[in-house]
Formats: sequence, structure tokens, C-alpha cells
Amino acid sequence: MGMDTVFWLVAIVVFVVAEAATTALISIWFAAGAAVAMVVSLFTASLGIQFLVFAVVSAVALAIMVPLLAKRRKGRAAPVTNGSPLTIGKHGVVLRAILPGEIGRVRVDGLDWQARSDAALPEGSKCRVADVDGAVLIVEALPDPAKV
Repeated sequence: MGMDTVFWLVAIVVFVVAEAATTALISIWFAAGAAVAMVVSLFTASLGIQFLVFAVVSAVALAIMVPLLAKRRKGRAAPVTNGSPLTIGKHGVVLRAILPGEIGRVRVDGLDWQARSDAALPEGSKCRVADVDGAVLIVEALPDPAKV
């Protein structure tokens, strides 16, 4: 193993460590280029060819993967974390008792929300989302089926 092969091995480690530190998908493409250049260094001692292979492979990997990753990122909608109108009409469970004029907590569709109500709702009671005010759900009590 020549010095140029060791150089490319060190370059791979440096690029991978930099990628792990930033997780920005910037230096991983250079690590791929350095890996291919290291393989090429086993067959030729020409640093010019090795650097050319490094540059081309890095550029091609970058040119192919960045648009694919950008398209994939756009396809994934971020989870709703504000009081989405999509929750209106959904049923939930009171996690922290709600007193009139005070904020409590409810779970709707598997997510915990701040909530308020015009009526007192004890912990564990069922509720329905009537409206949304910013990040706070406005809920109302559901009738208890055991009492109907």
C-alpha cells in the first residue's frame, strides 16, 4: 500500500467524521469520491488521475443525490404541531383536567395538545374538538355512554 493509498484512506475518514459531525450531507459525497480514488490508487501511481477520479465521482454523486434527496424531503409533510383545523370534530381524551378559563391537556389522534373548554372536564373524560385557537384546541365534553 503506497502513500497515496494511505492519503485517500485518511481522506475518507476525515470526510466521514466531518459528515457525522454535521449530518448535512455535504462531505459524504467527497468520502465516496475518496473511496473510489483509493481503489484507483492501487492500480496507478498517477496522482493526477487519482484526483481526477476523486473530483468526477464526488461531483457525479453530488449531482445525482442532491436533487433526489430534495424531492424526497418535499414529499414528506412535517407533522402538525399547531392547533390544526384538521383536528376539528375529532374525539380525544382529557389528560389533565380542564377548568373553565384554564388550560388543560388532551390527546387527539395520538398527539398531546393544550386545550380549554367552557365546562369543567375531568381527567380521563372523552371530549370532541369544537374549534382551534392558535395552538390550543377548544374542546367540549362527549356524553358518557354509560349514563345515557
